[in-house]
Amino acid sequence: MSQLFSPLKLRQLTIPNRIFVSPMCQYSSSDGKPDSWHFVHYGSRAVGGAGLVITEAVAITPEGRISPDDLGIWSDDHAEAFTSSIDFIKKQGSTTGIQLAHAGRKASVAAPWLGGKPVDFDKRGWQPLAPSPIPFGIGHQTPREATTEDLEIIIQQFAEATRRSLKAGFQVVELHAAHGYLLHQFLSPLSNQRNDEFGGSLENRMRFPLQVAKIVRENWPENLPVFIRISATDWVSGGWDLQQSIKFCRRLKALGIDLIDCSSGGLVPDAVVPAGPGFQVPLATEIKNILGMTTGTVGMITEPAQAEQIIATGLADAVLLGRELLRNPYWPLEAAQALGSKLSWPAQYERAKG
Repeated sequence: MSQLFSPLKLRQLTIPNRIFVSPMCQYSSSDGKPDSWHFVHYGSRAVGGAGLVITEAVAITPEGRISPDDLGIWSDDHAEAFTSSIDFIKKQGSTTGIQLAHAGRKASVAAPWLGGKPVDFDKRGWQPLAPSPIPFGIGHQTPREATTEDLEIIIQQFAEATRRSLKAGFQVVELHAAHGYLLHQFLSPLSNQRNDEFGGSLENRMRFPLQVAKIVRENWPENLPVFIRISATDWVSGGWDLQQSIKFCRRLKALGIDLIDCSSGGLVPDAVVPAGPGFQVPLATEIKNILGMTTGTVGMITEPAQAEQIIATGLADAVLLGRELLRNPYWPLEAAQALGSKLSWPAQYERAKG
């Protein structure tokens, strides 16, 4: 049997295969609530056979959105709006996951197809919040430096969002600590230049993200897993790197985090990223081998044989596909055929099965 299509058990949850839908922002909600676009977007990937469908980054507070059109879960009404998609995904045999996020200094920008520029206050924009008053790049707003009281509030907002995610019916919660968003901003010395207990040393820079991870784990059922997505390196000298990531993940393991979703970059706009097929796989492998943790890898994984090799040789425990699943929601069904593995097709589609 193909190892790519073998189940992955984490705590008491069994994910049917190792193909996960990577969180991908759609910038298409109204007041943070999912609608028919999201139902079709997530549902079609479940119909296509993905083992785990993870939402895009879902903001824990309106100010934590990347754009004014991002999803959110800052109220019970927002949580309830996810239930129809969740029910449909489960009926297809897939597992449901939500990524909880706060954009920090990268908040209040337009969707990429609208230019991705900062949004003015009179056009639904707001002032971002960050570890330090350092803008993401030229032309971006200078964020307000978060106070300790702000951080206490955000920790509770993560707790509330976690509880709402469970009530909505999600089975996996992933914490977003990658791609230059708030938790990653605290980790990297390039964006965190505080002089209090949350800045300076590695221990201090890890403090707030670890507090968030702890509160999420405490508010999620013991029998269900918690993931965290990290940028294992900034790809910039003097920034966050793999060795610091390993130390961070060791602390996350002690808190009960079940899977490290290994990505990279996103903190600064001018990083030189050596992108290529599977270029982030070694990051996941290093963390997996050194810490004995379950890891997922993402980034330019496009071919069934490539994904199979990653899993079969133990380089990572799951592959997260992004753009490839945008191009082809039914990639898992086709990959199973290519690898000679059995994956059930929806009865409605079996006439097309080769």
